[in-house]
Amino acid sequence: MRTVIAGGHGQIALRLERLLSARGDEVAGIIRRAEQGDDLREAGAEPVLLDLESATVEEVAAHLQGADAAVFAAGAGPGSGSARKQTVDKDAAILFADAAVRAGVRRYVIVSSMGADPQHEGSEIFDVYLRAKGEADEYVRGLTALDWTILRPGALTDDAGTGLVRLEAHTGRGPIPRDDVAAVLAELIDTPATAGLTLELVSGSAPVSVAVKSVAGN
Repeated sequence: MRTVIAGGHGQIALRLERLLSARGDEVAGIIRRAEQGDDLREAGAEPVLLDLESATVEEVAAHLQGADAAVFAAGAGPGSGSARKQTVDKDAAILFADAAVRAGVRRYVIVSSMGADPQHEGSEIFDVYLRAKGEADEYVRGLTALDWTILRPGALTDDAGTGLVRLEAHTGRGPIPRDDVAAVLAELIDTPATAGLTLELVSGSAPVSVAVKSVAGN
């Protein structure tokens, strides 16, 4: 199986790349800076140098040709301003989805955020972020050519993963280690029966595989 990950040098993406390559999958990660390539190779992923803020749909689609799944895990990141919340968290997510459609990649998983809502009010940077994420999610939901799943993790931590999660349409707020987010993503990629679902994720008591199976098809 071949998976292409947007935001390939992100903290969740690097963890996901390690998981996918360790199980024998082929994985590529889209990065903006060439010096990030060694980290991806170390994780077992093929680095693809491409700036999603300036690339065309055709350019992105060319790198998605032949993939079985596409994962959007890019983000403007902490410290970025309102403009980049729009160009990365919204526009790049939409671009990547359109490119997946163009390339004929049906399986599309997007890492969103708990609280993402296109109608979210407020003028702080985080408010802009939640609106941008919500707008991207809403756009992806309208693409019938994709078997999409939207994952909305709670507060991300660098604690060691436990492999125990709560994955539901609505979980309520809570923390979740990035390790466990990556593990859930790896399982979701392999579970197309979760297509059409928007899922919240926090730490819980269910093993990752059990949690994903329990929502599949619901």
